[in-house]
Amino acid sequence: MKLEKFEVGYNIPAKVGMNIKDVQTPSLIIDYKIFENNILKMKEFITNNKVKLRPHAKMHKSIDVANFQINNGGAHGICCQKVSEAEVFARNGIQDILITNQVTDILKIDRLTKIAKTNCNISCCVDNEENIINIQNSAFENNSIINVYIEYDCGANRCGLESFKEIQSLIDLINTMSNIKFEGFQAYNGSIQHIEDFAQRKINVQETCNKIRSLKTRFKDYSPIITGVGTGCFDLEVKENVYDEIQVGSYAFMDAHYSSLKKDSKVNNTINFKNALFVLSNVMSTSVKKQAVVDAGLKSMSLDSGLPTVFNYDLKYINCSDEHGVIEDLDNLLKINDKVFLIPGHCDPTCNLHDWYVVTKDNIVIDLWPVSARGFSY
Repeated sequence: MKLEKFEVGYNIPAKVGMNIKDVQTPSLIIDYKIFENNILKMKEFITNNKVKLRPHAKMHKSIDVANFQINNGGAHGICCQKVSEAEVFARNGIQDILITNQVTDILKIDRLTKIAKTNCNISCCVDNEENIINIQNSAFENNSIINVYIEYDCGANRCGLESFKEIQSLIDLINTMSNIKFEGFQAYNGSIQHIEDFAQRKINVQETCNKIRSLKTRFKDYSPIITGVGTGCFDLEVKENVYDEIQVGSYAFMDAHYSSLKKDSKVNNTINFKNALFVLSNVMSTSVKKQAVVDAGLKSMSLDSGLPTVFNYDLKYINCSDEHGVIEDLDNLLKINDKVFLIPGHCDPTCNLHDWYVVTKDNIVIDLWPVSARGFSY
């Protein structure tokens, strides 16, 4: 991306060739080597396990990251969560997008079916008859075809259907439509991704996948694609042999929460993805003894999964407000203008707080990638 008209410290945090110590803070840092290694590890995993990869772009919201995953990481398309988010990627050349959500608002449905008129293969989830009829009407009016996945409630208790009778009714309805095609089932149980204890996580995965196995058997005559799976237990879910496609997202960057999940190396072959995403912060005050204050607070990272961890010092981030982060520093190690790398608790909402990724290699800025779909939440 051409950055000649941008000014460091005003509308961009850095320029190519800059040393990381000079990057303006707070800013999002991608360690390119670690990021690339994470992408290639997942590519090896899907190749060995013969599943397709459709990573979730709601995590990074970046055209550059999505293209990297497709061109280098074995992905055949991406997931999005919102229509406008999907439009950002479709308008920038991504040709296969699944919106893992119900699109029910009439204006949104119209925009959805217009995306399908481009070179993009667009799909979405459904779980009720009214929505299916509205999508059909819009697709017919716009002379487009929409692929739909019926969302199966396999334990998340959020959206979707659990009754096979109700699912059959939706399939029968879809099969009467001219502009909607039944593709398969969205079967994602987000709640199991975050269970800290490995043994309990494994039990919950098996329970979830047993439900999906019954679904797959019941509707096998339709040859449905089963899509789902998250970073927290992707390997366990894939080993259950019920999924055709996985929707992992956070594996590319990782965060403090996912990195904290317990792993049993004797049973679980979890690939140890490493943290590639950091919030770079700067020490701006040490006036209070035994603590340092950095310039990264609530407006720089999400705290829904806990406080960030400090990466490059053996210190603890203990509190924050909008623009301040307090680090416990009992030995007064930190000095004014020291750079502190923070690993956010939850990467997805943290990325949505920033305009740019500063891509670094060996502590030198090699590129800036815009957070392309930031704020596109319609």
